[in-house]
Amino acid sequence: MKQVANTKTTTKTMSEAQLLELLKQVLPKATRDPQLAGRIYQAIESELKAKARLTAFDKFCGVVELPNLEAKTIEDVKLQLAASFGGGDVTLKPNRKEQSLAVEVDLPDGMQLSSEIKVRPVLAEESGEQDVALKFVPFPVCLPGDPELVWLMARHENLSPEEGSIALAKVEEEFWASKTGQKLLRDRVERSFAEFISRVPGGMLSEVGLKRHYKMPEPIRSHRRLATKGR
Repeated sequence: MKQVANTKTTTKTMSEAQLLELLKQVLPKATRDPQLAGRIYQAIESELKAKARLTAFDKFCGVVELPNLEAKTIEDVKLQLAASFGGGDVTLKPNRKEQSLAVEVDLPDGMQLSSEIKVRPVLAEESGEQDVALKFVPFPVCLPGDPELVWLMARHENLSPEEGSIALAKVEEEFWASKTGQKLLRDRVERSFAEFISRVPGGMLSEVGLKRHYKMPEPIRSHRRLATKGR
């Protein structure tokens, strides 16, 4: 089901890109005023981007997990919103009587997104083919310059260690290229693996079959067996 959804999104994105490309060709022919043509193009481009953001926001609110209104759960939703809609001011107002969470995101360009998330149990993801949950297996990670300092992670059992490493490198690049990553760099946060692994949203890792057990690395310890006392 997830693959079908991704295909639809790609097709839609391609259609919008084709529309904008067509406008670039048609507008100069429809009017001799280049400034007017530019304003029309920018207005349509902005409208398409706003619509895409609204669709993404509604989709987020429709699938985000909200099993309760505890402070930790609400903070996790806020972090996910900040990662998905970076640069916006996120306001969350829990309604314990109605068991819901009011969500507002004020984007830098003035656009305001608002919705309501109902408290709901966490359900296993449905599959149209087979209801098989992939298990996680240990995936310890270290840097070449410090092999004795290990980040404890996990990968889906159908991923090889090499595939897990490729997926992790891809997520790291996507994180620093995102609005959240760019803001951290502007705030002079060091672009390092340690900063990445401690700040990357869990959702970005789970999308590629990875999971972070701890945000801080652990040093390798040598195990020494206790001496056996003679009888």
